[in-house]
Amino acid sequence: MARPRTTLTVQHTEWLSPHLIRVHLGGPGFAAFQTSEFTDAYVKFIFERDGIEVLRTYTVRSVDRDAGQIAADFVYHGAEGIAGPWAAAAQPGETIDMYGPGGAYSPRADADWHLLAGDEAALPAIAAALAAMDPAAVGYAFVEVAGPEDELPLQKPEGIELTWLHRGTQSPGEVLAESVRKAPWRDGQVQVFIHGEAQAVMHDMRRYVRRERGVTAEWAASISGYWRRGRTEEGFREWKAELKAKDTVDAAPASS
Repeated sequence: MARPRTTLTVQHTEWLSPHLIRVHLGGPGFAAFQTSEFTDAYVKFIFERDGIEVLRTYTVRSVDRDAGQIAADFVYHGAEGIAGPWAAAAQPGETIDMYGPGGAYSPRADADWHLLAGDEAALPAIAAALAAMDPAAVGYAFVEVAGPEDELPLQKPEGIELTWLHRGTQSPGEVLAESVRKAPWRDGQVQVFIHGEAQAVMHDMRRYVRRERGVTAEWAASISGYWRRGRTEEGFREWKAELKAKDTVDAAPASS
């Protein structure tokens, strides 16, 4: 089923950190916005470039039915890209179209512990998941950001150990993958949520969780790249399709 297209109006924006902008959207179109049950709920914002519609995927950080607004957090790297510069320049009264929401993950109450890891792109979904967890939940949350100025106050259970990781001059995902591997592995059933730069996630952390630690797909269904270094979202989708095709060929039985 195709996700509905909705038009929302910018209410106001706020800078959460030097690299993260929160845009509050509402207006008449909010009545048609469908709330998602998942903490990683996302929408695909529709931008126009050279007369062509392009989509950019962002997590819905929160939905306020009373105020008639949603909030979405945009990673900002100066003039680079489409969505970040739009968020930095957005003014109240502007409208933007989107598809969604979609989503697939929420923290499970029957998990013995939780492992969440991601970078700035995954931070909104991690924050929403932590806020929705049972107060008695335990586990780890690792968040990689550029530096200490990008750390944010997050609501979380006391038993979740939150670690902020500063990337500095290292490649995206490098310090994140290293920290996930070094964390003491707890007893019991873990539920995993790991997203970020695709190379680090798919080629390192996913292999570690699924193969080395033996976590089944049921409990590690939400491990994937949100973006790929050096590629636009369109290029990233092409890369994922190529990777999936290669994995299918590699997994196929040899013909006699």
